[in-house]
Amino acid sequence: MGAPMAFEKSLDLIRLAEMAAARHQGISLADVVEEFRVNQRTAQRMIRGLEMAFPSVRYTTDRERRRWWKLGDTTLVRMQGIRDSELAALDMSIRRAQRDGADLDAKALTALRDRLLALMPSSHARRAEADAGALLEAQGFACRPGPRIRIAPMILGNIAAGIKAPFSLEMVYKGAKDGTPKPRRVEPYGLLLGTRQYLIARDIDNGRAYRRFRFDRIVEATITGQSFVRDPDFDLDAFAAEAFGSFHADAEFGPVTWRFTPSAAPVAREFEFHPTQQLTEEPDGSLRVEFTASGWIEMVWHLYKWGNQVEVVAPEALRAMVDGFQREDLGVLP
Repeated sequence: MGAPMAFEKSLDLIRLAEMAAARHQGISLADVVEEFRVNQRTAQRMIRGLEMAFPSVRYTTDRERRRWWKLGDTTLVRMQGIRDSELAALDMSIRRAQRDGADLDAKALTALRDRLLALMPSSHARRAEADAGALLEAQGFACRPGPRIRIAPMILGNIAAGIKAPFSLEMVYKGAKDGTPKPRRVEPYGLLLGTRQYLIARDIDNGRAYRRFRFDRIVEATITGQSFVRDPDFDLDAFAAEAFGSFHADAEFGPVTWRFTPSAAPVAREFEFHPTQQLTEEPDGSLRVEFTASGWIEMVWHLYKWGNQVEVVAPEALRAMVDGFQREDLGVLP
């Protein structure tokens, strides 16, 4: 038991050195407690071990009298290269981004992967790639097939650049009613990724309201070079939470209540249906889920997967949409 324990402690010490080298301010005792799930006294012992193993470690004290330890000489840390488990995790992230249609994230992660491997000796890099491939196969990871909207890389690239700068955009956008392309000037704030992807932007010519623009309806997107000041009070997470999925409708926004049967409750309990959800255990073993959002059609798509194992309590309009379509023969829960 002694050797494995010592080996684990050595790995923890290396990880501690990585953190102290990578973080601009260094690490605090609170960081050690959180990262390694240890108590304060153990964290202090780990810091002392770091100071003994890496003499270049220096500490500073902030205004709150907290100490921060920083590793200046990163030679030993850089010599580690990249581990097979880390490369496998990076590959998984790339595949997930590709699967979910986050093409810019996939491209950035792939560039990071290539750069990390380029810094390693070729023999080490080849071995890491081979081991990572075996690890992916052993873990049974595969890209999930499924429909997604295809987006022109040029449009996506211009939108991303506009968000980052930030610059306003000149768009040609097809309206929902007649599909006629019309010019729009917008200030881009963020993206919503889902079955359909949306640009969140301020509509400059229409009251400067925040709107969702479907990517598949954007015919052109051009950076104007005109910068704008972001609204510091805008919260993308809060804005996204107004919808169940990616579609939002003001007329539908309001309280939603579902009740899952006792047999489906254990599975439903594992889901986060919405960030604002409240779960209530009913006396008969059923599970009551309440949240506030809009987007009934996307709710209906999801509820169909549960067959007759879920009841829509409210709103009545949503209840009417699923009434008669809750099958008994699906045989499996999501």
